[in-house]
Amino acid sequence: MSEKFDTSQLPRELASVFDELVARDPHQGEFHQAVFEVLSTLTPLVERKPEYQDLAIFERIVEPERQLMFRVPWSDDQGHIHVNRGFRVQFNSALGPYKGGLRFHPSVNLSIIKFLGFEQIFKNSLTGLPMGGAKGGANFNPKGKSDAEIMRFCQSFMTELQRHIGPNVDVPAGDIGVGGREIGYLFGQYRRIRNSFDAGVLTGKGLTWGGSFARTEATGYGLVYFAQEMLRARGDSFEGKRVVVSGSGNVAIYATEKAQQLGAKVVAVSDSSGFVIDEEGIDVDLLKDVKEVRRGRVSDYAAERPSAHFFSEGSIWEVPCDVALPCATQNELGLEGVEALIHNGVQMVAEGANMPTTPEAIDELRRAGVLYAPGKASNAGGVATSGLEMQQNSGRTQWPFEETDAKLHQIMVGIHENCLATADEYGVPGDYVAGANLAGFIKVADAMVAQGLI
Repeated sequence: MSEKFDTSQLPRELASVFDELVARDPHQGEFHQAVFEVLSTLTPLVERKPEYQDLAIFERIVEPERQLMFRVPWSDDQGHIHVNRGFRVQFNSALGPYKGGLRFHPSVNLSIIKFLGFEQIFKNSLTGLPMGGAKGGANFNPKGKSDAEIMRFCQSFMTELQRHIGPNVDVPAGDIGVGGREIGYLFGQYRRIRNSFDAGVLTGKGLTWGGSFARTEATGYGLVYFAQEMLRARGDSFEGKRVVVSGSGNVAIYATEKAQQLGAKVVAVSDSSGFVIDEEGIDVDLLKDVKEVRRGRVSDYAAERPSAHFFSEGSIWEVPCDVALPCATQNELGLEGVEALIHNGVQMVAEGANMPTTPEAIDELRRAGVLYAPGKASNAGGVATSGLEMQQNSGRTQWPFEETDAKLHQIMVGIHENCLATADEYGVPGDYVAGANLAGFIKVADAMVAQGLI
């Protein structure tokens, strides 16, 4: 048993599943954390759903259907050869083709990909769209690389990955380090090798070759739509709220944009170099120019914005706010950060990143009565719109921005309603963590029961 997790709080059946997983993969801490977080909310199913034990659903759902790991050789602009490691973990396909992003970042390893893939199963389930769960990537750092170097890396990566994906098999998308440029290079290599224009094999594509309107904005917008529903359930809104958003990538930028459209003022954003505070509210157009066009740092934003100040030391979570939206990476918001937020009167924390809040920090938020939205529910807008892109590709059509955004909004409202209704049904009213985990899990588990021992 991992010493970091107290399995005494779990029923014997679930504790056994977790202990066996840790023994089997002893050095995969991020994966252990993700699995424990889900199992710790599934106690009601042990008695209510005896078929899950009889058919080993708990044991089967924590083991990927397929784990791929491969070499990715590529040459830099000086002709030097480099070798990275590529991954694709196809976790569960009970609801549909595997679906999940690709992450290019030096921190990527099998544990991180498995945690992301495991979370993706239930996130995709919550959208109501027919998608299984997967994740992939490579320990490649695109920062500082030329377009030509990134193209060569993507071509080498896809040369192997193309054997294992397809519109009805596995449909990757972008994630950290994989944006429109990388998706373009990946799709081009897939098309060249397969001699086929299978638009549905990747999502996040360019608008002129199979992409969907609102995909760029989807995760950030969806996060705010979900948070808006949480506030509405309390008779509140974003109007006049002071908001802090960690990160300054795709999710953070568009969460900032939507929150301010709904009447909030976002006063801080960050990147790996530090954070900026802008008491007049983040200038989204300037932030987009710095981060998306020039690929600069938030310090560049502060240098061009008189009302903004850059801090290379300290924590963004020390900035007083009503709403905190962690949108950077896993485990970025720890106990110390949450204590600072609570001390300064935070009312809500809603996750835009995957598992950005540590277990201890989540416990403290719940003890303090702070509204908390788990990422598998609140950041599902990105994959939901990827699912909508798949629908458009299947029909060889493209919906206008307003139509896609409206469908995204409807999906996020539906996820919120499902989480609350499921929490009520299983005796934990208002618990978004348990509601999201139970609702996502039950749909996948029931499909596995129906399809037999596969």
